[in-house]
Amino acid sequence: MRKYVLGVLLGAILVGCFYYWNQRNSEREQLIAQTSLIQEQINHVSKLVVTEINYAKVFNYEDTKEYGLDLFYSKKKALLISNAEVQIAYDLSDLKVEINESLKEIRITSIPEPEIKVDPNLTYYDIEEGILNKFTARDLNKIQRSVKADIKRQVQNSDAMKNAQNRLLSELTQIYVLSNSLGWTLIYNENPVESLDALEVVIP
Repeated sequence: MRKYVLGVLLGAILVGCFYYWNQRNSEREQLIAQTSLIQEQINHVSKLVVTEINYAKVFNYEDTKEYGLDLFYSKKKALLISNAEVQIAYDLSDLKVEINESLKEIRITSIPEPEIKVDPNLTYYDIEEGILNKFTARDLNKIQRSVKADIKRQVQNSDAMKNAQNRLLSELTQIYVLSNSLGWTLIYNENPVESLDALEVVIP
């Protein structure tokens, strides 16, 4: 009888050990599968997100040189139109993400800043030059830099910029939705991202 009881207990222990090992192995396989799926999703969003617009604006340029006690001056001016091509890009290959399997955490440590490229495409009209104040290549380069800077400032506060940010948000949302569905936590700057609204706040 004692041998029978010991046999039953030993069998129960073996079954328990087998079940525990099998359960742990199953959990490990599931965790590996989840990690692989998350990494695949991160790789999927690691691409260039580009928003392109055309931006037209009229500029007036004027430069005056004075000679001798303001008695004599020479002026040059021009009317110019910029039909600019503007590109707002987020290079998501620069997105820095760390995956912590043991804590089931996805940490976004760095989101790339937008890169704004402006091709001003200038056309000059109504050019007037003074005898001693002619347009030079240096002037044209200066005008182009000024126009590019002006357009860039305006684009940063435009609907086009908001559209680019929304496209970036759409890409990052894929990571959030997947992490949430798998029971993982998405973290940015040491703070858990607990909603899409919270994710929107971190967009540069």
